[in-house]
Formats: sequence, C-alpha cells, structure tokens
Amino acid sequence: MTALRGANDVLAFLLELAALAALIVWGFEVGPNLLLRIVLGVGAPALMIAVWGYWLAPRARHRLPRPGVFAGKLAVLLVAAAASWAAGYAWLATSLGILAVINLGLWWVIGSTADPDRQPRG
Repeated sequence: MTALRGANDVLAFLLELAALAALIVWGFEVGPNLLLRIVLGVGAPALMIAVWGYWLAPRARHRLPRPGVFAGKLAVLLVAAAASWAAGYAWLATSLGILAVINLGLWWVIGSTADPDRQPRG
C-alpha cells in the first residue's frame, strides 16, 4: 500500500506541475495584446500557487479539512484542464482532467505519504 501511495504522490506532483504549465501556456496564448498575455501568463499560475500554498498543501497553515482539500484540488486541476482546452490543447486538457480524477480518487481512498497524520478512508 505504501508503494501505491508513493506512486500516487508522484502523480499528484506531476499533475501540479502540468497544471502550472497549462495556466502559463493559456495566459500567454489567449491575451489580445502583449501586456495582457504577460499579466495572465504570470498571474494565473501565481494565483494557483497562492491558493495551493494557503489552503491545499500538506503543510499549509490554513489547510482545509479533507473534503475541502479534495474539492479545492479538483477545482484547481479542472480549471487548469479547461485553460488547456481554451488554449487549443484538447489532448492535454483531457489527460489532465482524467488523471486528476484518478489521482484524487486514490488519494481519498488510500491517503498520502505526504499526510502521515491523516488516516486513509476505508
């Protein structure tokens, strides 16, 4: 079970990086002018980092309860998937969305090595 938790944690980290990349690409591709592209390309991932770090990260000071973390992570990852879709990367959006659901489903059932004090469901 520990190996599965570790593999799921690695997937979670890769999904977080993919979400950041998706938001960066979206921001730099959808803006109508250079200034707005820069603002969106830097601002969208910065907002994701702020939300993740404040409420969703394992060591966040104001970490939400387990259902809130689940909903928050799912929302952030699906927004990133939607941004990929809007930027014209349907394959990335689909992959990110499907993998996010799988990853968070496993996290809900088996827990995470990053949250040793939290008991897995089931």
